[in-house]
Amino acid sequence: MADLLHTTVGKLLEEKAKLHPEHEAVVYSDRGLRMTYKEFDDYCRKAAKGLMKLGIEKGEHIAAWSTNTPEWLTSQFATGKMGAVLVTVNTNYRTSELEYLLRQSDTTTLILMEKYRDTSYIDMLYEIVPELKTSEPGHLKSDKLPYLKNIIILGDKHFPGTYNWDDLLTMGESVSDEKLDQRMNQLDPDDVINMQYTSGTTGFPKGVMLTHNNIVNNGFNIANCMQLTKEDRLCIPVPFFHCFGCVLGVLACVSVGATIVPVQEFSPKEVLKTVQNEKCTGLHGVPTMFIAELNDPEFSEYDLSTLRTGIMAGSNCPIEVMKAVIEQMGASEITIAYGQTESSPVITQTRTDDPIELRVETVGKALPHVEVKIVEPGTKIEVPRGIQGELCTRGYHVMKGYYKNPEATKEAIDEDGWLHTGDLAVMDENGYCKITGRLKDMIIRGGENIYPREIEEFLYTHPSILDVQVIGVPDSVYGEEVVAWIILKEGVNITIDEIREYCKGKISRHKVPRYIEFIDSYPMTASGKIQKFKLREQAQQFIINSDSHH
Repeated sequence: MADLLHTTVGKLLEEKAKLHPEHEAVVYSDRGLRMTYKEFDDYCRKAAKGLMKLGIEKGEHIAAWSTNTPEWLTSQFATGKMGAVLVTVNTNYRTSELEYLLRQSDTTTLILMEKYRDTSYIDMLYEIVPELKTSEPGHLKSDKLPYLKNIIILGDKHFPGTYNWDDLLTMGESVSDEKLDQRMNQLDPDDVINMQYTSGTTGFPKGVMLTHNNIVNNGFNIANCMQLTKEDRLCIPVPFFHCFGCVLGVLACVSVGATIVPVQEFSPKEVLKTVQNEKCTGLHGVPTMFIAELNDPEFSEYDLSTLRTGIMAGSNCPIEVMKAVIEQMGASEITIAYGQTESSPVITQTRTDDPIELRVETVGKALPHVEVKIVEPGTKIEVPRGIQGELCTRGYHVMKGYYKNPEATKEAIDEDGWLHTGDLAVMDENGYCKITGRLKDMIIRGGENIYPREIEEFLYTHPSILDVQVIGVPDSVYGEEVVAWIILKEGVNITIDEIREYCKGKISRHKVPRYIEFIDSYPMTASGKIQKFKLREQAQQFIINSDSHH
């Protein structure tokens, strides 16, 4: 078992650049962008110096809102070098979610792409902070977001009140290397360096504070479980804004000096083409991504013979899909990982040499230096092997806490340092775990965590809605879909389409309920608690009926 590393995100990259400067670090196949470890490290230093020139201090919050662009990747290590905390923003976010995140996180600097698909990020930002249009770059004064000062747009266009990426690199030229090294040497591996927002069971998302130690070591241990080495080339189509992208992908690669081969925005063709053209040996994805790749009409025409390893995670991995990835894609050593953002994120992982049953039917066993136990829910009493209970974990990987939310932190991590995951699991005599359910109401749709409470709170703001209950139902494509049961106010008439329209642009597309049903009252327990499981049963019934009519 390898020792834990004691280093920062910025130093990790620097060490690899010194060890093998000429080895390929980053390849964007679609645009012929290739950087060696030395080139990439130098580039990240330039960006880090630019951030320092803006006056950004150690511990300050910088939010990144973009797909898997080279600038996102650079920002991850630039902040890791100059000590600002990188706050990751989901690319599906819309105005109300973005405003909440920027406000709750006290972000001072936002790095964003101009637009994503058919959505203009810059327009959304002007909608939230109209003052931006008339401010000097770097001097935004917003009543709503008092901390926000700097806006940096990716690309070469200039927008009122903003810098662009090139401005940042140019600014960095006036900061000396000594100044940056001095800053780097002040950073402690136990400092918070990354903050990710995870939907909250109690309404709003919470900022999970992760340290250098959390994510550097998690990445390193994940790499070892996959037997990843410097010779590997890992294709990363999962979003960087999730731990799956920036830890299981990027940091796992850098921890062993492997080559990072990102796909900027997922499409099955782009992934297959990239694996073929770059001779990738590893591939990451949530089950829906692997399903899309396997079902691509031209699947058989791609040469995937270099594939060996990778990770499938993010939601339950169907056994048939796992088998197809091993047999048809040739990723004979693919692993399954399980965890949550609060644990940086991986808790358990299968090993490359596990027998196929364990690799398809379990989520593996604890990573090195990680403790796992199964307890009777709501207690600290461990249950015998083979009995279902709540999975708890302890070790270097447990988050520092939720930002500005000590109550929620206390609820998640007990006084002995155990993180209570809220997931139900069974552990066998060899320590291998099966996830069997959830204590919480969380819905996992295509690898995205959705908390019903957040959608409920949002729908309550509609003037015609009296009450709303949101649940998840099984779905063959996404794993689960969102259902909203709505009680309307008396005498009100409103259509399902009008409710969907109301959601548009305000909450992420994947949170907009796929099914909406009107109901007069909810099934209740004697004590007045709503029985969500009954709503779930009813929903499954009407979905089966409505699907058979189409």
